[in-house]
Amino acid sequence: MNLLDAISTGAVSTYALLSAAYKSMQTVYASPADLPSTSDGPAGSQLLPSVDVIIPCYNEGPGTLSACLASIADQDYAGELRVYVVDDGSANRVAVGPVHDLYALDPRFNFILLPQNVGKRKAQIAAIRRSSGDLVLNVDSDTTLAPDVVTKLALKMRNPQIGAAMGQLIASNRNENWLTRLIDMEYWLACNEERAAQARFGAVMCCCGPCAMYRRSALLKVLAQYETQLFRGKLSDFGEDRHLTILMLKAGHRTEYIPDAIAATVVPDRLRPYLRQQLRWARSTFRDTLLSLRLLPSLDPYLTLDVVGQNVGPLLLAVSVSTGIAHLALTGTVPWWTGIMIAAMTMIRCSVAAFRARELRFLGFCLHTPINLFLLLPLKAYALCTLSNSDWLSRDSAATVPSGGGKGVAITNHDVGSRATDLPDTAAPSRRPTLLREFSTVTSSGIGSQE
Repeated sequence: MNLLDAISTGAVSTYALLSAAYKSMQTVYASPADLPSTSDGPAGSQLLPSVDVIIPCYNEGPGTLSACLASIADQDYAGELRVYVVDDGSANRVAVGPVHDLYALDPRFNFILLPQNVGKRKAQIAAIRRSSGDLVLNVDSDTTLAPDVVTKLALKMRNPQIGAAMGQLIASNRNENWLTRLIDMEYWLACNEERAAQARFGAVMCCCGPCAMYRRSALLKVLAQYETQLFRGKLSDFGEDRHLTILMLKAGHRTEYIPDAIAATVVPDRLRPYLRQQLRWARSTFRDTLLSLRLLPSLDPYLTLDVVGQNVGPLLLAVSVSTGIAHLALTGTVPWWTGIMIAAMTMIRCSVAAFRARELRFLGFCLHTPINLFLLLPLKAYALCTLSNSDWLSRDSAATVPSGGGKGVAITNHDVGSRATDLPDTAAPSRRPTLLREFSTVTSSGIGSQE
């Protein structure tokens, strides 16, 4: 029993020291710097680059997709803006047809209809290769953008050293239940602690998929690597946002975070879909962490601490919890030191977050600790043991998706300027999008085949 005590105490003490050092430096670096922003300055259309917004869709609900497209149509961007909506072989194409019809009336919108499901990454690439804007903004189909997001990201990208930039993510369905509230706080911490600290050194390690802008000239240089990512000889089809960010950093570009460019995205409202999402993300993180190790010597030493804190920290925590449980099972006594240490670190972290966000709700984030200890840590261990598995996990099967769409969740967060567009029968144009042999595009002037 003394051995279990020693291992548990040593692991949790090492974790506490590592976490204290990592989180303290993260909090310092995440604080806003008193430096002029590269996004400051005039925003006349003659100074702004052209932007292509790319939105891959797979079995998305009509209401959710409509809200997403409405938020893009409402952007106050003074430069040239084009939108490419890629339907990735959805089974509910008839249901979303009226949404396509309505926005096909807008000359900025183009629709690419893929004849079969090829995955988000290839759907993105299909639009990237058929667009020509100076900047490419990837947006998820269940995400709505504040009206000034494109402007703020594009202004930041005027620095030629920046290859990619992301906005701040919030949960559009935050108030739905306890889980969505926790996920919303988790997103705030991931953006305003982790990404904000990394951005101090121009090296955000993952520009999140719901809202990430890329410089086309930089993107084209890495597009072939992005499309053909392999892991243990097999094509990797998820974790596209993290992998593309790492490729940008490897190419020598800066990656940035803009906290006031707000994007609201639908998050899982049930535990099972949330865990499936976390499993996919964990596999992606482990895979691309291996790829990023070669980058670390060229980056600030803080980024090395960041990688160690995010990957070694959970391992130490898992060891301390496992040995603590074994100690309890074998002796019937509670390993108080382990429990007190974890509880103390949880309260300190939540208190700091509540102070920085100026919101008392972050004190409730302590409820995330038991989820992390007893669900996420075992899930990460499983992810590490099954890295070769490339199942998407959260994607609905085309054979089982109802005509209403995959998520079917309408976004109603008016704080970020989103709106759900009504689709009366009289609003749709007479010509409906049709699927051509290879793929087709739908614009305001009709349907054009591209081979």
